[in-house]
Amino acid sequence: MRFDDSLDTVLGADMATSFGAQSAWRQLTDLIGRRRAAPDARVIERLRAIRRRVPMRTRAASARNLAFANPPAELVRLFAEDEPSVAAPVIAVARLTGDEWRAMLPDLPPTSRSLLRHRRDLPADTVRALDSFGSSDFALPQPGGASWREPEPVTSAVEAFVSDRAAPGDNPRHGESPAIAPANDAGPAPAPRGPFQIADLVARIDAYQRDHGELGRPPRAIDSDEPIDHFCFETDATGTIRWVDGAPREPLIGVLLGTGSAQVDGVVSGAFRRRASFVDARLVIAGASPAAGQWQVSATPAFDPAIGRFTGYRGVARRPRADQRAEPMARNAPSPEALRALVHELRTPTNAISGFAEMIEAQVLGPAPDVYRERASAIRHDTHDLIAAIDDIDTAARIEQDALVLRPGVVGVAPLLARAARDLEPLMLLRQSVVDIDSGPPGLAIAGDEVAVARLISRLMALAVGASGIGERVAVRAWSKDGQARIAVDRPSAFAAWPGDALLSLEGEDQEGTLLGTAFGLRLARNLAGELGGSLKIGEQRLTLRLPAALDHGVGQLSSN
Repeated sequence: MRFDDSLDTVLGADMATSFGAQSAWRQLTDLIGRRRAAPDARVIERLRAIRRRVPMRTRAASARNLAFANPPAELVRLFAEDEPSVAAPVIAVARLTGDEWRAMLPDLPPTSRSLLRHRRDLPADTVRALDSFGSSDFALPQPGGASWREPEPVTSAVEAFVSDRAAPGDNPRHGESPAIAPANDAGPAPAPRGPFQIADLVARIDAYQRDHGELGRPPRAIDSDEPIDHFCFETDATGTIRWVDGAPREPLIGVLLGTGSAQVDGVVSGAFRRRASFVDARLVIAGASPAAGQWQVSATPAFDPAIGRFTGYRGVARRPRADQRAEPMARNAPSPEALRALVHELRTPTNAISGFAEMIEAQVLGPAPDVYRERASAIRHDTHDLIAAIDDIDTAARIEQDALVLRPGVVGVAPLLARAARDLEPLMLLRQSVVDIDSGPPGLAIAGDEVAVARLISRLMALAVGASGIGERVAVRAWSKDGQARIAVDRPSAFAAWPGDALLSLEGEDQEGTLLGTAFGLRLARNLAGELGGSLKIGEQRLTLRLPAALDHGVGQLSSN
């Protein structure tokens, strides 16, 4: 299909609905912007006709998509006529000739020409053409398309005219300077004197308002259905807000910054005393209006161009990002259901990897070189540790959901400690540490689920051995007291810097045997001990596990002395 055919297809689509207008806008701007269709005048006019029915968010997205697509001058003009957020992406990188820029400059709004002044790659004749527009382009853009009012108010033009028409007797003598009010003086300007023609004054005012028509334009209407995330404001010399655009006027107009319902931080107060600009200061607006809440405000001071008197501030307020807010950020921890789903997704491929590695190591599929068998053995060992970590996550999620199933049983302490020590032999060789085990009195046993008890004790011993140093001895001692089987594991020297329960906040430690970290392992052990009817005490010298003791009928009730 030819590009012209595609253009005709889009133009023939239904644009009466909002969805149809948005779809046509995206397709037409993309085709023309990427020069896949000619910028025909009727197409550009169609885009201008449907622009009001296309949300600004959609128009801004189309502009960003064309930022580096080299759109033609006709489409650049279309976007440059729009709101600053829509025009900026295209104006910043459009590649046009000097003649094309100069042809569209008179038709562009002041905000777009102000954005264009930031370009450093424009032809010299285009720069001169921009300079010819004077100070009218030096205005901060406002959200929603309303531009700042001119720095020079209408009263300044009146004062200038009256000064020009002053009586001859009021003119200063040669060599004398006229009386000028000092800069930053908040007092009223001196009243002009001298006769003047009312008709001339009215003509001057009409001409000024005709050339600066945006001064008489009221602030744009606020749609209560859309959240307010930024607004523009002006204050007078006392700091009272006297003009707002982009937010409801009722909770803001007449409010003095720093008092009552508009609290500011010290940045604003200090800048106000110095008549200096400020950036990203805090503003908190009280109440329940759409403008209530926290804001980040930036503003610059304004001065009367005729006499240099400070007239107030002009600024922009925006909602702060999450990292700029004063209150603590909410932690979006995954739910137990999400953790269990993650465990299921991880366990299946990990078991498959472990199984294939074991088949290669055992040469089930045929002879394999020794180097492959060694790598398969290492993979099987690593996947074994990963599966153990996955099981720990699953256990923690089940405890959180009160869904942990425990089967009653009797677990002998001596064989349990011996088996845990055998499993930790590779880690002990790596750390060059030693584990001394005292299994307690013969027949000492724990009443509880065998799998849960074995996981609990092995995790405690793994944490201690993983943090041990070269030549360090970790003592593990078991005994019975008060109907409980107690197992104490010495704290390694690496834990000395975190006394007591401070170990529970030890995050991000890179220790062997603790894929999920020391804090997670200790919290899991404490919660699992509670599920088994016992407890875990984190002392200064050792970790003491207390679990219900089992009754051995051959020996009798365990001693409680």
